[in-house]
Amino acid sequence: MTDETTAADPNGIDPRVFPPTARRGRECRQMKIAGVRATELVERYGSPLYVIDEGSARARAREVREALQRESARIGTEATVYYAGKAFLCVDVARWMDEEGLAIDVASGGELAVALVAGVDPARIGFHGNNKSVAEIERAVSVGVGTIILDSPIEIERVAAAASSAGVVQRVRLRVNSGVHASTHDFLATSHEDQKFGLPLRAAPDLVREIVKHDSLEFVGLHCHIGSQIFATEGFRESARRLLGSYGELAKIAGRPIPELNLGGGFGIAYTSAQADAVPAVDDIARELADIIVDTVAELGIDLPKLAFEPGRSVIGQSGVTLYTVGTTKAVELAGSDAGGDPEDLGFAERLYVSVDGGMSDNARPALYGADYQVRIANRVSDVPAALVRVVGKHCESGDIVVQRDLLPGDVRPGDTLAVAATGAYCWSLSSNYNYVPRPPVIAVRDGQAKMIVRGETEADLIAKSVTSASYENGEQN
Repeated sequence: MTDETTAADPNGIDPRVFPPTARRGRECRQMKIAGVRATELVERYGSPLYVIDEGSARARAREVREALQRESARIGTEATVYYAGKAFLCVDVARWMDEEGLAIDVASGGELAVALVAGVDPARIGFHGNNKSVAEIERAVSVGVGTIILDSPIEIERVAAAASSAGVVQRVRLRVNSGVHASTHDFLATSHEDQKFGLPLRAAPDLVREIVKHDSLEFVGLHCHIGSQIFATEGFRESARRLLGSYGELAKIAGRPIPELNLGGGFGIAYTSAQADAVPAVDDIARELADIIVDTVAELGIDLPKLAFEPGRSVIGQSGVTLYTVGTTKAVELAGSDAGGDPEDLGFAERLYVSVDGGMSDNARPALYGADYQVRIANRVSDVPAALVRVVGKHCESGDIVVQRDLLPGDVRPGDTLAVAATGAYCWSLSSNYNYVPRPPVIAVRDGQAKMIVRGETEADLIAKSVTSASYENGEQN
């Protein structure tokens, strides 16, 4: 690194938040990602622009997989690690994850199609979703998807029928809610009972009885996902205790030990320097999870199952950066209550609003979850004292905020390139065409080179979706 990074340095690039390869050039002082200047990327591909550091993504995928599999082997079992397709999926990324030994978790027919085109072995795909269509189920069964996760009683019959028709035995897991709440945003906590995913754990015995009635289904275990952006393992401990506590009864129903347990994952990442110290090392998470499992099965006196994990955004999130171009800036005076009401705003009499050429159409997370991000000027450094900034988008919504609060040099100005860190997960995948704004392309960088891995849209693409007709077609008359 060419800079020492601190949270208070408005020019600093924190390697705990940005991709590890992000740094300032020695002479130009411009931000480079994997050896490619941010300004060069904008000149070549336009702005806004999603950038994914392939080397960093692969290294993180390998690190997470090896840690979880190593610790599982230590306690005498195996682990499958799934990459969450919903975080960010395209053909190249699916190939990267497959080559790094991760299985792929999909939640729609479209995500399944991408994984198949990428050459992922269908046996290493898990199919999630609370409303899988009959057509999606039939396709998953026909191509040989390794595991379908049942999310409702209706799906038992649908998957059984599809498997019977195809003449195969389909492996299934049952998604249950352990009642353990992750310490996260309400919309990210997915194991309380009053929500759309899964079924109450107390219903598992009756549901497993229904599953084992079907010769075309093989029940392999329970699945539970307690939430996302999780920094601690305490919730996993209690969730595992509750899930495994049912395995004795389920084994009697199934007539054999239950072979697998999917504990989910949802490990958190640092979106800002202020969060970085709270993020545990993946080695520590893996060791603690393995200890939780082995201690629990010993306490319950049951067989040790094979394990599965879904680390979520922690695999791809930090590898992504979004580049924007500043359009306008304006200073807004902070009222006394505003200036004194938030410790992070103290000492500033005004907030500088920095408007960029993207916004909630390319990053919906701040509007959805109140998520915050870190931003840096990518095309230069400045010795001008720091200003309190809020980076906002161009959309007609007051909630169109990209970065709620950060410090930038006070001379940030139109034409500057801004880099927003940790946008590899749930940014492109949640993007929209609000206000008829085209989605940006996704560019992969590695070893000083760049390539497009998702084509961006143009206004012509959006207009072409509109269908005009000379007249309405007649409908049936009653």
